[in-house]
This record gives sequence, structure tokens and C-alpha cells, in this order.
Amino acid sequence: MAITTVACPLPGTFYRRPAPDQPPFKGEGDAVSVGDTLGLVEVMKSFTPVTAEIAGTIKQFHVEDEDAVMAGQPLLDIET
Repeated sequence: MAITTVACPLPGTFYRRPAPDQPPFKGEGDAVSVGDTLGLVEVMKSFTPVTAEIAGTIKQFHVEDEDAVMAGQPLLDIET
């Protein structure tokens, strides 16, 4: 089994859910397919989706909901 780390595409705030009253896009242990939304990065009210580029299972998140993030920072690991 290989682990792939998903990096943050740009600096901003990472959101694991589409809205405060909604469940997270994905959680640890969830299966993901290519193109699935894993979270959002918000910069000045503009939201950029972070999507899966590989299929597998989410092993671990490295950041929490609403954490400030930097470009290139590890967000989560996907096990294939």
C-alpha cells in the first residue's frame, strides 16, 4: 500500500465541509474516487476546491476544519 500526500494548492483557510451546518466532504477511513472534493481553500471569499487526483482511502488529515494553511502544506494522506 502506498501513501500519497495531498498538498494545499494556495494559502488561505481550509474547510473540510461545504457549509458550517453541513457534514464534512470526507473523513478518515472514507473511500475516495478521482475527482471527489476533499475540502475547500478560501482566500478573500473565493473558494477553491481540493479534489482527489487518485482513488483510495483517506488515511489521515494533517489540518483541521478552518485551519490557516500555506501553499504546499500537507492537507491529508490517501492510501492506495
